[in-house]
Amino acid sequence: MSHVLVTGASGFIGSALVAALAARGDRVTGIDVAVGPGLAALAQRHAGVAAHVCEITEWASLAEIVRRDPPDAVLHCAAVVGVPASVLAPHRTFDVNLGGSLTLFEVARLFGVRRIVHMSSEETYGDFQADRIDESHPQNPVMAYGISKLAVEHLGRTFGTLYGLEVINLRTCWVYGPGLPRPRVPKTFVDAAVEGRAFHLPWGASMAVDHTYIDDVVAGVLGALDHPSHPFDAYNLGSGQAATLAEIVAIVRDLVPGADISVGEGAFEHSLPGASVPASRKGALIVDRARKVFGYTPRFDIRDGLRAYIEATRAGR
Repeated sequence: MSHVLVTGASGFIGSALVAALAARGDRVTGIDVAVGPGLAALAQRHAGVAAHVCEITEWASLAEIVRRDPPDAVLHCAAVVGVPASVLAPHRTFDVNLGGSLTLFEVARLFGVRRIVHMSSEETYGDFQADRIDESHPQNPVMAYGISKLAVEHLGRTFGTLYGLEVINLRTCWVYGPGLPRPRVPKTFVDAAVEGRAFHLPWGASMAVDHTYIDDVVAGVLGALDHPSHPFDAYNLGSGQAATLAEIVAIVRDLVPGADISVGEGAFEHSLPGASVPASRKGALIVDRARKVFGYTPRFDIRDGLRAYIEATRAGR
């Protein structure tokens, strides 16, 4: 049994990781700017789960939590997530994503934590230059979210060089599944189909993205956490495939007969209040490096993932 600190523990990926760690018997300290109902319920059900309100940018509160009960490792999920949020609040994005990571790295250094697994993003690549890319692809992010995540990756390397802190960056891509809080595809299609209401996305039919099911991401994160030594500090964590939004609509229609959902032609855009932002070109993440080093093997292709997501949505999860 180990003790793991999870930042952003009330979030989509963070709460799934807390649940998985608790289920296998690890002791977990979960922190977030607010303790959501899911994290609170986990803390009530599992004696080994502790939940704390902690703003990751605040040195005193984070340092006191770690000083009182130093973890063996950290899963760093706390962030302002996604392109739309970062466009609407770029200063807050850098305060939390970069400033919060700097605080965390400093606290880890001072209190003897040696490994941090950081949830990075495919947004660090910017526009994909091929349909399938590996970790050697140039990192040229164009939006504040991707820029902040790339800066965290570089900052982690600095702490590794200067202080021996091991920061492992996992570049995920459009993670989906039960508990996804943001109204983006494929959640918007699945929710409408299950609820029996019409939904039409006006653009983006040909947009191909490596949608990755939450269970695969959790398995990959735990695999990286547990692996004794890493020859690389960055790994793609995806499904290895890229379905277009038109293909996703067709699959959901097949799985939910009569679903009144559709997607229009044209480039995909991120919706903002009163405006929209063009998305970077996407594709599939090649996950061979993660497979070879720590045995990451995604179980869900897009059809299996959507089926599991629809079943969970029907069950109210």
